[in-house]
Amino acid sequence: MTEIKNNEYGEDQELVAFKVGDQEYCVSIMSVREIRGWTKETVLPMAPDYVRGVINLRGSVVPIVDLASRLGLKSVEPSARHVIIISDVDEQIVGFVVDAVSDILTTKRDNIQPTPDVASEAARDFVKGVIALDDRMINLIGLDNVLPINSLEGVAA
Repeated sequence: MTEIKNNEYGEDQELVAFKVGDQEYCVSIMSVREIRGWTKETVLPMAPDYVRGVINLRGSVVPIVDLASRLGLKSVEPSARHVIIISDVDEQIVGFVVDAVSDILTTKRDNIQPTPDVASEAARDFVKGVIALDDRMINLIGLDNVLPINSLEGVAA
């Protein structure tokens, strides 16, 4: 099982929960800069399939990643109901298209269960743990592995 390190996730975790399709995911609130409504992107030629393009965020060019596509889920054309989660990923600002933000959660580290061994290596790279909350199962995403290091080289310089 994937080990959850104390220095990675302290005792109390504040998380931003969001929906992608019919699944619920979350990320550490510390990696989220802002949540904004859908903005049409400018397509970049030769970008990976999951990179929708770039937007202008207060004078900065920010790459936009279709999180559904990146996670191997069915991608849909974004509409006004979709949101972009602007995040810091390895010292780079990146936007993630999601269906909706559903909650801000505070949970104890002990409530984050390790990713089961039955998951593929790729799934364990993305999913750092699973939180069972009432009747919900929420996958904790590690944004550091959602973007391969070389995938956005030159996309937003």
